[in-house]
Amino acid sequence: MGTAADLPPGPWLPFFASAVAAGFPSPADDYAEGELDMRDLLGASSPSVFFCRAEGWSMRDEGIRDGDVLVVDRAVEPESGMIVVAAVDGELTVKRYVRRGQRVILLAANPEHDPIELHDGQELVVWGVVTSHVGFHLPAGKGLRRVAA
Repeated sequence: MGTAADLPPGPWLPFFASAVAAGFPSPADDYAEGELDMRDLLGASSPSVFFCRAEGWSMRDEGIRDGDVLVVDRAVEPESGMIVVAAVDGELTVKRYVRRGQRVILLAANPEHDPIELHDGQELVVWGVVTSHVGFHLPAGKGLRRVAA
């Protein structure tokens, strides 16, 4: 598996430094004030960063929807409360990592999904900590092209 750092430099995109109001926009904010490299923004220049796609709705209340792209850093040590990509007995999942004493529980952010409580003999391998994600607001086939890995 390659890393995000293996990608060639992407195009620099216009960056509007002014915050975008959720109300009436200001005409004074119509001018780009710099450029933004998405790899720098996402921390993807590090060889420890990789991307993967979320599947399903178990993390919807954290804003992670089916099809979103997760930015995952293998170099970040998981701490209780962080969202991680992990393998439980070989099955990949994205969940909130919670440590209670010596026990680890993986919590969904959707009440329709039960917590994953790890028991003796189960294998947990944390692949990395989710540092950010890219979400999509248009239906598939409209606007941005969702590329497959």
